[in-house]
Amino acid sequence: MNNRGTAIITGASSGIGAATARRLAAEGFDVVLGARRMDRLSDLASEIGGVALPLDVTSPSSVASFVASVQACRVLVNNAGGARGLEPVASADEDHWRWMWETNVLGTLRMTKALLPSLIESGDGHVVTVTSIAAVEVYDNGAGYTSAKHAQSALHRTLRGEHLGEPIRFTEILPGMVETEFSVTRFEGDATRADGVYAGLTPLTADDVADTIAFAVTRPAHVDIDEIVLKPRAQASATRAHRDAVRD
Repeated sequence: MNNRGTAIITGASSGIGAATARRLAAEGFDVVLGARRMDRLSDLASEIGGVALPLDVTSPSSVASFVASVQACRVLVNNAGGARGLEPVASADEDHWRWMWETNVLGTLRMTKALLPSLIESGDGHVVTVTSIAAVEVYDNGAGYTSAKHAQSALHRTLRGEHLGEPIRFTEILPGMVETEFSVTRFEGDATRADGVYAGLTPLTADDVADTIAFAVTRPAHVDIDEIVLKPRAQASATRAHRDAVRD
């Protein structure tokens, strides 16, 4: 298999990021993995023949150090992100909001801004940003997350026009329900509450999303898949899903 260049994946220690790292390595990319949990990251890098580097996208100095250690970049997968809390605006937790905006929005900004020169220099750069159906929908008690994902999406879509005519593509991936650590993080470690999110239906897996990302970044250079929305068959929207009766 021909070498496809270097793919950098943020939030690569688990979930969609880890699955994407495995999938892109299998597709022939040299994979550089970034995340805070270096124990997990190092194990994954050893498994797939990748490079593990510490990365906290909420820290400008961490991003700068990470980028300084990278020799080249043809594909950037902005995957680091997440949600915290599920409160109405009237009782919003500002710390939760601050973390969501720092991680989802400013984290994507920092990584993309820092790596744009390398991406363009590659001659066929590709920025993939994993947002969510929350980037196009809103729902009660979710304003912190949906507002951050709307902003992240707007940032990503703006890049498409700003770099029109340059050798770089932009793809937004908007998943619905994916069973990862996402809900555990949102509910601050409450695994029982997190499991309830997926009760009675078959959610997407991290591998499902990774397959979709791999498809987008392996299209011919003249093909830009602007956005892909993927949801479980049982999910129609952020607030509407069919659930089978859950038996004890």
